[in-house]
Amino acid sequence: MSSLALITGGQKGIGLGIARTLVAEGWRVALASSSAADTDAVHSALEELGPDARYYQHDLRDTAAVPDLFARVEAEQGAVQALVNNAGVPARVRGDMLEVEPENFDFTMDINLRGAFFLAQYAARHMLDQGGDAYRSIVFVTSVSAQMASVERAEYCISKAGAGMMAQLFAARLAGEGIGVFEIRPGIIQTGMTEGVKDKYTARIEDGLVPARRWGLPSDIAEAVLPMVEGKMQFANGAVVPVDGGLSIHRL
Repeated sequence: MSSLALITGGQKGIGLGIARTLVAEGWRVALASSSAADTDAVHSALEELGPDARYYQHDLRDTAAVPDLFARVEAEQGAVQALVNNAGVPARVRGDMLEVEPENFDFTMDINLRGAFFLAQYAARHMLDQGGDAYRSIVFVTSVSAQMASVERAEYCISKAGAGMMAQLFAARLAGEGIGVFEIRPGIIQTGMTEGVKDKYTARIEDGLVPARRWGLPSDIAEAVLPMVEGKMQFANGAVVPVDGGLSIHRL
């Protein structure tokens, strides 16, 4: 049986791009997000991906529901070999960081940091319980905002910086167990999340904000994730890979 990847936020954007690439390479995928199963995005994703994909509604904030998520996935598709911790939310309100409201801060942290941690924790335990020689991996999709400060999105940047350390901690803990852990830091990627700032950023990108002078695509992220889950980067455990067209390169 082919390997199975659980991808959070896999029904759209970067997550769907990763799912496309994995399915094309013979993987089966379990897509999970808080969206209802009858939404257009879910229907479209499953139709495109075909019989090797299943969808599971799951809210990352509900950490108590993580065992049930894995039980549902395992009952329908078998054991998970790769977790792609991709789902995340932007800052609810862009603006002066001195005006951030606690409830908006907590909302971002509950999904991008707390939810991601406890999902990865359970996945790691689950992988260790599997035993055997099959390669297993956890990939955290964070952001260049883990390193690059944006004072209008303070809580988002803080959550992604925390997720970066989370990836390092899981890598240090699991390397000796044969489980690869990696962090992908996307730059400015063309998805629904960035549609509202497309006009603003296109001119800046073409003017050199991104040295590659183009928007990133979900497929760019997927091409970086593929060797990580395939086991082709085993001795690079803990690697942090920016996929941003050079955006995060320090320049004068």
